[in-house]
Amino acid sequence: MSKAEGYEIRLYEDRLAAQVRSKGSQNGSFRLLSQYISGANTSSEKVSMTVPVAQSEKFAMTVPVLQSTAENTGFMQFFLPKEFTSETAPQPTNPRVEIISVEGGYYAVRSYRGSATESNFARARTELLNALNADGHSVRGEVIRATYNGPFTLPFMRRNEAMVRIDAPRN
Repeated sequence: MSKAEGYEIRLYEDRLAAQVRSKGSQNGSFRLLSQYISGANTSSEKVSMTVPVAQSEKFAMTVPVLQSTAENTGFMQFFLPKEFTSETAPQPTNPRVEIISVEGGYYAVRSYRGSATESNFARARTELLNALNADGHSVRGEVIRATYNGPFTLPFMRRNEAMVRIDAPRN
């Protein structure tokens, strides 16, 4: 991990996620993912919820994903615990939930507090992209909204992030 003015760069490993693609409200996506980790899968296994919850218009991955503005579609992901592989992860019983492989790589991340509203995220996204542009980094995909706290956490205590995949940093 390295820090720069207004963001940090993290290296993430490949990981698995449960993903839902939806049109309109993200509440339905969250509910479907919550049901999956609560046992709505072929082995009726409860799966630990990990953070963050990721939302984006498009995710850079090894399989097709995320939100297309033209279709007004959004994507939400819950990352699965590291002990699961694509062969051992419980398979969802709802066809709208899919298990996907998320390719690792370098991500630039800007943290922000408060509610994960569209305006707060848009501000963090713009600040992140401007800082990356000023520092000469190449962006490789859409900016992802990552949230770490439940809905009952007071806004000033919430941790959110705007994150985007970048080319490997220059040394």
